Amino acid sequence: MAPGREGIEAGEAELRDYCNVGYAKGCPHLPVERKADVVRFAVARDGGRTLSLHWVTEREHLPVEHGTLEYDAIAQCWTVAHENACVQRMAECYMETYVARHPRQQAVGRPD
Repeated sequence: MAPGREGIEAGEAELRDYCNVGYAKGCPHLPVERKADVVRFAVARDGGRTLSLHWVTEREHLPVEHGTLEYDAIAQCWTVAHENACVQRMAECYMETYVARHPRQQAVGRPD
């Protein structure tokens, strides 16, 4: 998603250090004009079927924006998605890993 790098896959070190779990500020491809340096996610509530995912963007280690996304783990779809496609894709990767580590139990009549 870095300007001028469309269609070019980042190397393993770049993905690890800047894209996936690092602080993007050190990335040599990061635009000078940007809203944030990093996006963080955390599961705020796991109701079995419905998961609430908090997100926050930071710039210079200070919060810029935040909000909550909702995921239906049984239907495997977002009921509340992020408006930014790039942030949404990061949320999808985060949730995919979370659900794999916390399998759902599909019980009939089980409340959320």
